[in-house]
Amino acid sequence: MPRKGMRSLCFSPSTPSFRQYSMSPSRTSLSTTPRRCRGFSESVVEQTIDAAAVIIKKWDSETSPYAKVTSLFYESKREAMEFIRSVNDLQKIMDLLVSDQGSRSEKLIQAQNLMQIAMKRLQKEFYQILSMNRAHLDPESVSARSSRTSARSSSSDYDFDGSPDTEIRVAGDSISEVEEVSSMAMSDLKSIADCMIASGYAKECMHIYKIIRKSIIDEGIYKLGIVKKRSSQINKMEWDVLDLKIKDWLEAVKVSMKTLFNGERILCDHVFATSDSIRESCFADISKEGATLLFGFPELVAKAKKSPQEKMFRVLDMYTALSEYWREIEMIFSFESTSAVRLQALNSLVRLSESVRSLFTEFESTIHKDSSKTVVPGGGIHPITIYSMNYLTLLTDYSNILTDIISDWPPPAKSTLHGSFFESPVSDESPAPAISVRIAWLILALLCKLDGKAKHYKNVSLSYLFLANNLQHVISRARTSNLQYVLGAEWIAKHEAKVSQFATNYERSAWGDVFASLPQNPTARMKPGEAKDYFRKFNSSFEEAYWKQIACVVPDSKLRDEIKVSIGRKLVAVYREFYDTHKSTLGDEMSVKLFVRFYPEDVGNYLSDLFFGTVTSTSGSSSTSSSTTSSHRRHKH
Repeated sequence: MPRKGMRSLCFSPSTPSFRQYSMSPSRTSLSTTPRRCRGFSESVVEQTIDAAAVIIKKWDSETSPYAKVTSLFYESKREAMEFIRSVNDLQKIMDLLVSDQGSRSEKLIQAQNLMQIAMKRLQKEFYQILSMNRAHLDPESVSARSSRTSARSSSSDYDFDGSPDTEIRVAGDSISEVEEVSSMAMSDLKSIADCMIASGYAKECMHIYKIIRKSIIDEGIYKLGIVKKRSSQINKMEWDVLDLKIKDWLEAVKVSMKTLFNGERILCDHVFATSDSIRESCFADISKEGATLLFGFPELVAKAKKSPQEKMFRVLDMYTALSEYWREIEMIFSFESTSAVRLQALNSLVRLSESVRSLFTEFESTIHKDSSKTVVPGGGIHPITIYSMNYLTLLTDYSNILTDIISDWPPPAKSTLHGSFFESPVSDESPAPAISVRIAWLILALLCKLDGKAKHYKNVSLSYLFLANNLQHVISRARTSNLQYVLGAEWIAKHEAKVSQFATNYERSAWGDVFASLPQNPTARMKPGEAKDYFRKFNSSFEEAYWKQIACVVPDSKLRDEIKVSIGRKLVAVYREFYDTHKSTLGDEMSVKLFVRFYPEDVGNYLSDLFFGTVTSTSGSSSTSSSTTSSHRRHKH
């Protein structure tokens, strides 16, 4: 007969069968009901009790020095199974004797005494296996072997075919040595538990199991960095310290759900497979405290008074972790007695979602409360724009989770801001997702704040450039992040049109006098005096505009080039035509130098220098500086 592997030993759903033993007449008779065996012969009862007494007394620690220092299950697996079988047979005889009210009371007392000795021995073996196999019965090892459960099962745990114990091997080469030891230990624990429960010693078995296994779970939770904290302790922590605690928790919940509690549930279900109530009681008592502590931490963080903006992302990380493992939480803690664990995890999810909403509101309030009147040099990007877009860009990495959290959150009231200031991705025909509405609203709050800050510029053209730069930054961040999916292409296109409008307004305000200094028809015939007046106006207006705009900055290269091209198209080509047509009317070369301060190519070169935020001299020296620069450029050509 081929040997059955350790996999069948560990994964058989039924109580181990002993069909391989040579069955005696007495064993066959013992399988009948007590009522039909009342007339059973005294000899069969005596034989069964005597046979049980031999092996039970052999392993009586009180009378045998050998048994006191030796483990039955480690010494001989075959003899351990014989011991279990004898105890089971003894229990059947005791049932027969109890049901038969005749003259067998002395035999019953003898059997009871033997049973007490046997149970004391099995308690010791149960304790030793649990204690000595802590490393092999750790939740990770148990979890690793659980995937093999369904593929390998058998009706028998062992083959007693005369081969040595050392030849009992694991079926298949894929199982590791650690898994083999784990499987052996789990099978032994189940055999002992089945026997003790059947013999009425379930309470003693459960007590040993709970004490040892709970210590393993508690130790695992502690090593993962999860310790009991009060709300007051969380509130007193510096954010950097709390941030590290949250990182520890994120790792802890992953390990706990994949191995710690999962492995413990697998082990408990296997060892106490014969009794639903016992395995529920054991698992609940072992895991409830540690799991409640683990799932209670997010609630404490969510309720903490400290709320730096960085907290939002840690809260979302914790919400994500609980959401991702919610199915496992419901499966592992499915018992009614562990409903408190599920409730704690659910409470944490609720508290975290409330915290996210509160932090959304705080973020919007931070934008509204920004009262800084300091203008950004050159109309550049305001710090609140950079900060807000960094924040919102990171938020959209959690779009799926945020959709769950704010799906039933009432939309913001349009009356609190200028609803018509910018378009949002909301329409009556096709309502946008809640996350899109909320993000668009926060950007609207930012843009309204920027509109107010633009008014602090004394130069109107700089105000328009400031708005163009900041809105362009918003759009650029949206295009290069998940914001593009949250806001949508239509929203981006509408706001790009706004940037173009701001740029046009800037161009008209900053360069309008320069455009107006040239005739509408640059090639039209005119008197020398008129031509000289146009050259003077152009020289003056261009130089003034240039020195005002040289300090302006446009960080976005695309927008910078678009503005330069637009100005150049309206200015350089027209000025070149005017210059080529009328320079001859100015007289000799000396007269040309006197009235023409900028050659057409010089104008293009000057425009190319714009919008890099160049530091210039004071206004008092502008004329000198410009003349020098102009002269330098003419000599270059």
